[in-house]
Amino acid sequence: MSTVGHRTGARIVVIEDNPANLELMRYVLGAFGHQVVAAQDGESGIAAVVRDEPDLVICDLQLPGIDGIEVARRLKADAAFRHIPLIAVTAFAMVGDRSRVLAAGFDGYIPKPIEPQAFIAQIDQFLLGAKRSRKGGGASTSSASAATSGEAGRRRGAGRTVLVLDDTKANRDLLEVILASEGYGVRCARDLPEAKALAAARVPDLFISDLHVGRESGLDFMRWTRSTPAMASTPFMLVSSTALAETDRRSSLDWGADRFLLRPIEPQALLDEIAACLVPGES
Repeated sequence: MSTVGHRTGARIVVIEDNPANLELMRYVLGAFGHQVVAAQDGESGIAAVVRDEPDLVICDLQLPGIDGIEVARRLKADAAFRHIPLIAVTAFAMVGDRSRVLAAGFDGYIPKPIEPQAFIAQIDQFLLGAKRSRKGGGASTSSASAATSGEAGRRRGAGRTVLVLDDTKANRDLLEVILASEGYGVRCARDLPEAKALAAARVPDLFISDLHVGRESGLDFMRWTRSTPAMASTPFMLVSSTALAETDRRSSLDWGADRFLLRPIEPQALLDEIAACLVPGES
């Protein structure tokens, strides 16, 4: 992933066991110039802090093995690491949670789902000026997509729109940030009716759909687009993380998908696949 400028951001350890949330935070933080060290459980997260001595730690509360509260207790009990800002993230916000989290030793608290537009501004409050985000940190941050798009007019997606169908917010947010980094306009839908309404209102240049959308299927959405004359030739990309990837891939391509991608996929590889999909004769 390319970045702009030469200033080095912060080294940040992210402890998160949900792959979609982890990838979203990694991409957004990286786009703003930070170096990210990822860990998917509490023990390995503590080991990463000891090894890398980061400028900031972001830790989910619900983790396999020891939970985020125990991570905080151990780090704050060690004089070598207690000065490192420790930020909690959690999807289970309840009355009193913030007080309990801060009492355990966390320096800050960010509820899930992570909002890319606000996330960088929230963590910049805990970083020294020289370590803050390369672009737009603090109150001046308008959105993660604005910071990553930069000179979007000269990028591959300039003037093109993508319609994303996915029932998982973290997946939608990640795709929106990645696509915006190349100048694409993005519209997101959470279910098939919403996706059909958005497509009927304005046909995009590309469809990207999760294969499994709740109890619905991205294949059904693709069949609908293929049977609608105005969008029958619009490239369609299906994405999945299912264990039946090879069977799903063959079925999807047989039904007319231009691409079938398996998560996780590196952002630059995804952008390359999208660009190829939009070149006549390349799909």
